[in-house]
Amino acid sequence: MKRNQGGMTLIGFIIVLAVAGVFIYTGMKVIPMYSEYYAVRQALEGLSKEPEIVNKSPAEIQDLFFRRLYISYAENVKPANVKIARKDAGYLMTVNYEVRKPLIANLDVVGKFNTEQELRRGAN
Repeated sequence: MKRNQGGMTLIGFIIVLAVAGVFIYTGMKVIPMYSEYYAVRQALEGLSKEPEIVNKSPAEIQDLFFRRLYISYAENVKPANVKIARKDAGYLMTVNYEVRKPLIANLDVVGKFNTEQELRRGAN
């Protein structure tokens, strides 16, 4: 009676390891992009809870926003990516930016992020 061994060959193991490595490497590039996006969201939500935010000028609001981002080490959002427009009795603040990270050779990971927050009186 002959017994057959079951299991993974060395070549199969190397292929699985390579595929897992590519996914892990891609995750290392993508996770910081989303972490920064959530820092932007938190900064916007924090601004909306700021007392008397509607009495500030757009330049002052933008300065407060970038101070919050500086604390979170978010460095991909530039002043050109931030738009502040009057809406009703407050402002509508829109942040639209793109993050591009090199992946392998000429392949890049690109993340496009767009979020907005209303800043108005009594928005707590």
